[in-house]
Amino acid sequence: MATTKRDYYEVLGVARSATDDEIKKAYRKLALKYHPDKNPGNLEAEESFKEITEAYEVLSDSQKRQKYNQFGHRAFSPGAGGAPGQGGFGGIDLEEALRTFMGAFGGGASIFDDFFSGRGGGDAHERSNRGSDLRYDLEIDFEEAAFGSEKTIAIPVNESCTECGGSGAAKGSTPQTCPRCGGQGVTMSSTGFIQMRRTCSQCGGVGKVNSKPCTACDGAGRVRQRKTISMKIPIGVETGSRLRLVGKGEGGLRGGTPGDLYVVIHVREHALFARQDSDVFVEFPIPMHIAALGGEVEVPTIHGLAKLKIPAGSQSGSVFRLRGKGLAGPHHSRPGDQHIRIVVETPRKLTSKQKSILREFGEHVVDSAYPDQQKTQKLADRFFRRKDELKK
Repeated sequence: MATTKRDYYEVLGVARSATDDEIKKAYRKLALKYHPDKNPGNLEAEESFKEITEAYEVLSDSQKRQKYNQFGHRAFSPGAGGAPGQGGFGGIDLEEALRTFMGAFGGGASIFDDFFSGRGGGDAHERSNRGSDLRYDLEIDFEEAAFGSEKTIAIPVNESCTECGGSGAAKGSTPQTCPRCGGQGVTMSSTGFIQMRRTCSQCGGVGKVNSKPCTACDGAGRVRQRKTISMKIPIGVETGSRLRLVGKGEGGLRGGTPGDLYVVIHVREHALFARQDSDVFVEFPIPMHIAALGGEVEVPTIHGLAKLKIPAGSQSGSVFRLRGKGLAGPHHSRPGDQHIRIVVETPRKLTSKQKSILREFGEHVVDSAYPDQQKTQKLADRFFRRKDELKK
């Protein structure tokens, strides 16, 4: 949801005079703290990870940093050519943030080995076998977004093979240590002072090979299936909200950890209500005589009908607010407001008596009762006089 963007220097906890090295050091420290692999299922940590990455992408680039120092977040608004952070801290996705993370650490896989496991070898293999994350776009009604709901979705995924338990090996056989990499899953080569580390081409980084592959999955350890998933839609979600379902993505290779499923929400437009953040907007027609004389009307809100006082002389387009009648949600400390834009409706079918009354009314009303009309007429007269002067 749209939120007020924090200052990038504040996000990284550095001074505006910070050097490039200080910025990179601050980013590395925070990125390791909030990395999704260190905080599985923690959406707040994931958003913080994206937030600090977005700040780093700007402040680590000299040109972007100069623009940011001069114009702030406006420098990267859509009208200014775009950049990280359009539309709030949801503008940068997790995949992009992870690529930036790898770049900041030099792209070495050993960083993950050392930090996330404290060891190398087998743990790295398990992560390389992790199933892919999936994205599912889910369209929901406005009512479901406003009050939450439960949905069931069906997605095609690669699941661990039940025949071999995901090992890829036929029953009665066991995977053997890869002869090429010695079970490490990677091969090393040196060129001068540079040491290259590559995924083993024979075992694909697994560290083991199957002498007798499982016939059900052809040794892959996974089979294609259609999986049904039940999920809860939180109250107050809006288009672009992303829900992370841990472990609901594709199954891992050879029994590896399954990936996550990211459900991206798309809320259908409603015929009556519109929304902006937690506020709700509605256009409501009122009778002409109530607009003129004032009165009380009942207007629809997402919580039911509510009474609204209309002052005498209200004009079409006037907007009134009902506090606390908007949307609630996990990102709001209180419900939003509802804004009612009134439209004065002229009666379309009148009896003879009603027409007579209106004619009599028109004969008695003075021009000063219509100040907007008088103002418009004066502006038009001024225009025509100026037009005539220019023609002379």
